[in-house]
Amino acid sequence: MDPFLEQFWGDVHASLIVYMRDQINDQLPADLQARVEEGLMVDTENYSRRIYPDIDVVERPERTFATGSTASNVAIAEPCVVALPSELRTERHIEIIDRNSGNRVVTAIELLSPANRCKGPGRDAYIRKQHEYIDGGVNLVEIDLIRQGSFVVAIPEILVPGHCRTPYIICIRRANRQSEAELIRVPLQESLPNIAIPLRPTDADIVLQLQPLLDECYRRGRYASLDYKRSLTPELNSDDQTWTDVLLLQRSRL
Repeated sequence: MDPFLEQFWGDVHASLIVYMRDQINDQLPADLQARVEEGLMVDTENYSRRIYPDIDVVERPERTFATGSTASNVAIAEPCVVALPSELRTERHIEIIDRNSGNRVVTAIELLSPANRCKGPGRDAYIRKQHEYIDGGVNLVEIDLIRQGSFVVAIPEILVPGHCRTPYIICIRRANRQSEAELIRVPLQESLPNIAIPLRPTDADIVLQLQPLLDECYRRGRYASLDYKRSLTPELNSDDQTWTDVLLLQRSRL
């Protein structure tokens, strides 16, 4: 993982989700299908909810204002236009569905974003969705390649063994093993792992190879021009920082 990619996570996330879907579909039985599901997080003062539009069409024209008058030539006060933050955040995940069972969701794959990890309505809504998946008998695979924010994958943080406390982590909750969770450590200094994706109880797991997909994001997104001199937030630990400095020094000599 390249921690400098977090500053462009919206772009990386969108690309990586599509590449993951394609790799998964190449391995699935004929009656299963992986789809990119998109929801809109709607935040209000009191709650956050997810809506699924059939088609989302957004127009953002240039703002123009008639000066000093309306169509009826009545003078009006000139407004002070204040830009407001968008209340809609588009988030995507992958669902594997069983087409022979009314498109029942078999497995959900979540590639976490800062909105999932940082305190606020987005995190609260994500935690509710975790419970809905698990309570609904859906396999849940959470791929957490974000360092900012707080621990959020579907296991109490206090239960995570010390050797699994790496900058990134992957959590797999199998629908037929409700009493356990599978954790995969993801150290910064190692390649991203190949992970098992559970399907129906009668199906063998398929394999998701993460590193080639992230490499493809890096190449196609033209991230070789990243500014590696800027500071990271949060900072790396001392071992990872030393390792990163050595890599960047070697790169600068090429």
